[in-house]
Amino acid sequence: MARSGPLIIAMKGHPGTGKTTLARAIAAAIRCPLIDKDDVRDCTEALQKSLAEDSRIPTLLNDLSYAVLCQMAQTQIELGLDVVIVSPLSRRAHLDHLIQLGGPSLARVIIIECRPFDEAEWCRRLERRGIADDGSNWHKPATWKDLQRLLDGYKGCTNYDTGNVPKLVVDTTSTATTEELVQKVVQFVRTEKYNDMLISE
Repeated sequence: MARSGPLIIAMKGHPGTGKTTLARAIAAAIRCPLIDKDDVRDCTEALQKSLAEDSRIPTLLNDLSYAVLCQMAQTQIELGLDVVIVSPLSRRAHLDHLIQLGGPSLARVIIIECRPFDEAEWCRRLERRGIADDGSNWHKPATWKDLQRLLDGYKGCTNYDTGNVPKLVVDTTSTATTEELVQKVVQFVRTEKYNDMLISE
């Protein structure tokens, strides 16, 4: 059976949906690198504060964070490694960039979308995170009202068609444990790896 290319496991979802928690558990379960856009964005705080008078800076630094994330992911892919990528994946252009990354290395993208079906629970979790924030979440919405302003700014563009990219939607406000959600995702990943091997024969 032919060897398949690596998988780019792209997490998708709005702030407070549990992307990072689930992504860390997935990466640990399948033992692959995890690259989180927020880790990059966190490092830009001093630069953003020093250039606070320029209203373009937050957008520029956010774009830079995506560029760094993709560059780091490409290195892992070129090594033949699966990689878990954590970002909101809020625009189709972000997904297209990941698809382009995989091309030369025959890597394929699959999406794990964290979608909280229980909006009230999502609100409670976001508000709890805001209350407990020690300053490390400075670029994330701290309240439900902040989140709604962010979503309004997207103007619905986050609900785009992912085409033929395989996607698993996970209800992160369900009663399932993190371990149960991880098992579901790992099974999906294994199925996609197997399908990839069949295609590449």
